[in-house]
Amino acid sequence: MAKNGFKVFDSDMHIMEPPDLWERYIDPQFRSQAPRGRTSENVRDLGTIFPNVPTDTRRTGGTPHRGRNFNKNQEIYRNHAERGWTGEVQLEAMDTEGIDTAVLFPTRGLGILTFPNQDPRFAAAMARAYNDWLHDFCKADPNRLLGAGMISVYDIDDAVSETRRVAEEYGFRSVFLRSNIVNGKNWYDGYYEPLWNLLEELNLPLGFHEASASRSRQCAENFEPNFGLRRVYAQPFEQMLGLGSFLGGGILERHPKMKVAFLEANCSWLPWLLWRLDEGYEREGDIFMPDLQMPPSEYFKRQCFISIEPDEAPARHTIEEMGCDHLVFSTDYPHGDSKYPHAVESFLKLSLCDEDKRKILWDNCARFYGASTSRDTQDSIKNNLNQHSFNE
Repeated sequence: MAKNGFKVFDSDMHIMEPPDLWERYIDPQFRSQAPRGRTSENVRDLGTIFPNVPTDTRRTGGTPHRGRNFNKNQEIYRNHAERGWTGEVQLEAMDTEGIDTAVLFPTRGLGILTFPNQDPRFAAAMARAYNDWLHDFCKADPNRLLGAGMISVYDIDDAVSETRRVAEEYGFRSVFLRSNIVNGKNWYDGYYEPLWNLLEELNLPLGFHEASASRSRQCAENFEPNFGLRRVYAQPFEQMLGLGSFLGGGILERHPKMKVAFLEANCSWLPWLLWRLDEGYEREGDIFMPDLQMPPSEYFKRQCFISIEPDEAPARHTIEEMGCDHLVFSTDYPHGDSKYPHAVESFLKLSLCDEDKRKILWDNCARFYGASTSRDTQDSIKNNLNQHSFNE
């Protein structure tokens, strides 16, 4: 599988969870509280309903907005929905795009752990249920479908135990977090240190993945009920905050072996933000960034990655400023921003040299997730994905 001679590694592809996932997979003691996916005429209905939680009428994320994009997606994805969004459907979508390998993130599940001060035991149970289901989903082709584990940070011990479980028992290639804060503790708070320690120990990368809605506070929430404007701002702004926590808060200074990717938020803003962080470090880093031993941008270059949209033409300025060694490709299938079934095709039309395209489409993702480079044979790629040790 390849597209125009380029192997393709999707750093951020999504699944569509069945509506009854949590009812079927959650620990029995929490079944009466389990969220259920909403169903409607919208073939991509992203809504999730909690039995005992009132609907927040101000937050319109996940609700159908009938217009050009809605109608287009109804046509593109109707067959996928009618066939239940199964692992086989996922693989066919990958074949259509020319994707060799993909790391899978949730859709409905992106919002279930965003409540402020959620019951830690219930939150951990929802994460375990999703991970158990995802493990079963990936059995359709474990060489091509790679899991990103969901973890709950409402209790750090739960986060640590679930991270170890999905890495060692299920072979998931990363874990992910939303970038917005849900428990009042910034990411550089010492509360999270056991989790960062474990990620270093396991050599397991962390994906920061934001979405366009949250039950906790989120950038751009004041645009509601204009979800279109909220979507424009929410993801990049929240990822800017998350990136600042990791670079300016000393996390990567304390954990030099951690690898972190900031996904689904564009990359064209990155050079400006790194410049701005470096400026702050130079001006008053001795007071406000005392743990840092070098400018924030150097930590990014050493340990971080960021995703590029398939048609993100302004990303050329990012590449001109800092090269492309930290950019990873993402289709965002089957979400509203996705260019499916022409995502890879759109990327190949960008004014980039073949070497840069090769790095972004495969090599950088492979470095981040621990696979082989694009110059290896397909047999060695599959062997590596099967045998890679997180402790190496």
